[in-house]
Amino acid sequence: MPEERKHYRQLYIQVEPGEVYAFIPGNIMDIFVKKGQKVKKGDALLSLHAMKMDNNICANIDGVVEKINVKKGQA
Repeated sequence: MPEERKHYRQLYIQVEPGEVYAFIPGNIMDIFVKKGQKVKKGDALLSLHAMKMDNNICANIDGVVEKINVKKGQA
C-alpha cells in the first residue's frame, strides 16, 4: 500500500497552522468558500490561474473559514 503524501511542495516561507499559502504567483479565478463555512481537509477553497493552468488551492486541515484575504480577479 503506497504511503499518503504529507507534503506536496516545499514552502519557502513559514506558514502558521490553518493558514493557506499558494506556492506559485497567479490570479484568483474563483473562490469556493464563504466566511464562517466549515471545510474538511482536501476541500477546494479557491481556483488560482498560474503558468497557464488552473490550480485548486485546498484546505490543509478541517476547520472553519475565519477570513478571506483575496478577491476574485486579484493577483
